[in-house]
Amino acid sequence: MGFINPAPVPFDVEEWKQKPHLERIKPLAQDWGINGFGTPYAIYVLYIVKLVGFSLGAIAVIGGTTSGLGGLGDFSDWWTQPIVWQKFVAWMILWEIIGLGSSSMALSFRFLPPIGSSIAWLRPGTIRLPPWPDKVPLTAGNRRTLVDVGLYAGVLVTGFHLLLADGKLDGTTGVLRLDTTWIVALLVCWGLLGLRDKVAYLCGRPELYGLLMIVFLFPLKNLIVASQITMVCIWFGAASSKLNHHFPSVVAVMISNTPWNRSKTMKRRLWMNHPEDQRASPFAAFAAHTGTAMEFGLPALLFVTHKGTLGWIAVVGMIIFHVHITSTFPLAVPLEWNLFMIFGTLLMFGHYGVPLNTLDSAPLLVILLASGIAVPVLGNMRPDLISFLPSMRYYAGNWATSQWLFRRDTGAEEKLDATIKKSAPVVARQLATLYDEDLAEIFLTKALAFRAMHPHGRALNGLLPHAAVDGDVEAYKVREGEFLCGALVGWNFGDGHFHGKQLLDAVQEQCHFAPGELRIITLESQPIQVQTQQYKIWDAATGLVEEGEVKVADMLSRQPWLDLSYDFPVHVRTRVDAPAAAAPARQPAAAG
Repeated sequence: MGFINPAPVPFDVEEWKQKPHLERIKPLAQDWGINGFGTPYAIYVLYIVKLVGFSLGAIAVIGGTTSGLGGLGDFSDWWTQPIVWQKFVAWMILWEIIGLGSSSMALSFRFLPPIGSSIAWLRPGTIRLPPWPDKVPLTAGNRRTLVDVGLYAGVLVTGFHLLLADGKLDGTTGVLRLDTTWIVALLVCWGLLGLRDKVAYLCGRPELYGLLMIVFLFPLKNLIVASQITMVCIWFGAASSKLNHHFPSVVAVMISNTPWNRSKTMKRRLWMNHPEDQRASPFAAFAAHTGTAMEFGLPALLFVTHKGTLGWIAVVGMIIFHVHITSTFPLAVPLEWNLFMIFGTLLMFGHYGVPLNTLDSAPLLVILLASGIAVPVLGNMRPDLISFLPSMRYYAGNWATSQWLFRRDTGAEEKLDATIKKSAPVVARQLATLYDEDLAEIFLTKALAFRAMHPHGRALNGLLPHAAVDGDVEAYKVREGEFLCGALVGWNFGDGHFHGKQLLDAVQEQCHFAPGELRIITLESQPIQVQTQQYKIWDAATGLVEEGEVKVADMLSRQPWLDLSYDFPVHVRTRVDAPAAAAPARQPAAAG
């Protein structure tokens, strides 16, 4: 790959364009296996610059707005103050919910513009996705109103006040802390925003930063140990979710895309027999399970030791763990979250140790256990009910997903840009603006290859003929739902519940697709207690087309390109007679 230009493709583009879908995926998956996505190095430099700005900005703002602190040169004198930790959490909420953190810039297929959240959520008329529109009064509908804009602005205003205002002296300890009145105001605005739009709510990462804000409402003596319990729950929850057959593939895909590792020999070891057998190898499984053991063992060691030699070994181990994740630049780019966990590890465990005797609030303990244990357990058993974020299944590879199929002969995909008010053009148009249409199509297909290298992606490929009218996959453009979601609703981070039937209905309300013109496949996460995944296929105009289940074992036994055959075992429970294919239609006028 070059510094500015992406790596050249290993095939003749004109010949590749004439091949059927699975044959187009195969060379891209094989190339990814040893070369990764082929991202220009300049993109990684931009992310590094952003991380430096994120870190220095946090120090400058927190130090410069809080009495008794100082600047960068005095950081070692004031970084352990409780209000520094509290303001850093406020900084993280703002950074994420504005759109500067996870799922920003090119590695999340966000090019022009590089962020989406605030661009979408400060504009009435954009799409919103309420979590329970049929159960919670005053939340129905899928268009953003001035109320939604006001609630989002309320989160920003209260968050900035907490970040920029000086702290208040705690009556018991005499040290500075955030004003609890403004914390309540932030949580109320955030919660009400979440009832109107689950995407904007989850973007701020309530399972971590929201929980810590609740911790900050309690007496200050609870702050250290309650923050430690929160972090340990995050680690344990994430580690528990990796106890599945999906995770080795995640590690193989992630390491093969690591920008600093250019060893093709080592990368080939990640696969059974690259290039013809591109299933995750025992070496990839060993690497995956080693990481999982670290994520279980080291936090447990942190929690039972009070600093000392073993405690510091665990601190250094967890820092290495998060530095490694950051250095791989995973496609969802949760980079700032990893830096936050590194800082928290140094502060909460390296500096303070574990003062368990200071947690004397039963209500706080109930809140911590409910959020840190009960919700993840339920989310792993019923992933259809709870997002993978509060379920703490960040890197597990066991995610809800979707793929969208647009009729080629009706210009179906182009209707999204012509009709829907959103934060950015669809990714195909963004890429065509930067490069050309051929390279844009290659990038979009490489995103499908990325998905196919995970077990659930093979099920999605196998379901394509079930979704296409008359099984004619070539009549459709196949798009990754994750990246469509980023343009349509402002944020995407791996949760297929953002780009399933609810988003399809919102799109259909504005675009009025004909029967057969737009179909989507939604694949739910695997519940931890079974070895199958549920799927549904929807038509934008007519509703349910098919539902059933697929076995995880069948996904694991096949190549990303399904050996160039759609002969994939599927248990169909319901099939609705498909309507005739849509006839070509005139394009609507461009949206104003």
